[in-house]
Amino acid sequence: MDKLKNVWSVFQNLGEFVYASDIETNELVYLNRKAMDTFGLKSIDEIKGRKCYEVLQGSNLPCALCTNNQLSVGNYVEWGYYNHVIDRHLMVKDTMVEDPDTGKKYRIGITIDVTGHTTKETAQDDILKIYQKMEMLVNKGMKEAISAEAPDESIDIILEYMGKALCGERTYVFEQNQNGGDDNTYEWCASGVHSEKENLQNLTPEVCAQWYRCFDEGKDIMIQDLEEIKESDPLQYENLKRQGIRSLVVVPLYDNGKVIAFYGVDNPPPIFLEYSHDILQIAAAFLLACLKRRKLLAKLMELSYKDALTGIGNRFAMTNYIRQMDRKQSVAVVYCDVTGLKQVNDTQGHEAGDTLIRNACESLKQVFDGYGLFRTGGDELMVICPNITHAIADDWVAQLKKTMKDYSVNLAVGMVWLEEMGVSLERSVMEAEKRMYEDKAEYYKTSGIERRKI
Repeated sequence: MDKLKNVWSVFQNLGEFVYASDIETNELVYLNRKAMDTFGLKSIDEIKGRKCYEVLQGSNLPCALCTNNQLSVGNYVEWGYYNHVIDRHLMVKDTMVEDPDTGKKYRIGITIDVTGHTTKETAQDDILKIYQKMEMLVNKGMKEAISAEAPDESIDIILEYMGKALCGERTYVFEQNQNGGDDNTYEWCASGVHSEKENLQNLTPEVCAQWYRCFDEGKDIMIQDLEEIKESDPLQYENLKRQGIRSLVVVPLYDNGKVIAFYGVDNPPPIFLEYSHDILQIAAAFLLACLKRRKLLAKLMELSYKDALTGIGNRFAMTNYIRQMDRKQSVAVVYCDVTGLKQVNDTQGHEAGDTLIRNACESLKQVFDGYGLFRTGGDELMVICPNITHAIADDWVAQLKKTMKDYSVNLAVGMVWLEEMGVSLERSVMEAEKRMYEDKAEYYKTSGIERRKI
């Protein structure tokens, strides 16, 4: 049921009535905000344990017009009727969904108010135009997006289906970056439409400032004609004009009341502007969940690949780094050991020992920044430098010998260079480790320090 609650939530802000009921018991399990308001309900708790026909039809018996026996997963049944409870003429599209965890089946009814349409034919035509697009989005887009393994994939799927459903030229997501600007992080383009994603990175805060003021007031952005904002929002006007945008609809994504992103559609047909807004609202909760899930996965990935003390990579990160390297490139493996760590731990405490390790990492960063830096053990550090020459590798090791003195640390260093990485670095790592121990022995010999004290 938890997965289905996520599905119900995407209908929360839709401009039409949406309800869901248990097909077997007829108990209501969901009403969106529009339905709650229309039927005079203040809390979802008011429908708990109540039958759909009790709340929606004001009846003590199941409806004679019930379509439950006609429903199946992936198909829709369309019908219309007069609802005396709210005194409205309604057109309904019903479908069935199945809870993947329990196997229970639920009916979803998407209802539009057609009261006031001049003829039944006019109402039918309007509804068909709207729901042909909505059916594709709900039935295909949501199904594929929910089943996608990665959040990025889910977002890409949703943007594609929304773009096609709304006949838009481009759909996209913008997220605020650490500099306070906006980055275009996801994009779908219709066939023949040029991508703008690369050109829309780190937009200065001033470009979207007016939009954010609207978002803070709970408002969305709908531009029917770009020329309308030429005087009132010149920076955004120039930004949109350059992209060939004539009209758009943009909806913010809120997390705990704060706008963390916005997304929208460019150049939908004029008759779809209002409809585009509804569709964007439908998917807002789902997209927000995808972004938050992506952030969580990134944090978990960071924790699993980063050494907590130094901030550089751990063994898992090193394995992943090597896996992605070009096997035909040259590579240098630099194996390092922090000499004196045990003595520092024993005489000054582990906090001082941790500082020594961090200083050792800082000295490595000064020389090898941009390459693979890893902590592989308590006092063992590794640097992997793909696509460099032997001469450069030798120079950098010599530079490291000088730099580590600036950080009051001594490293025993062993380096191996390969003209071509080949299928494995294991032997090279072992050879680099051997040379490191030779360097450590030479350090003891020349310094006159007894090894057992280090």
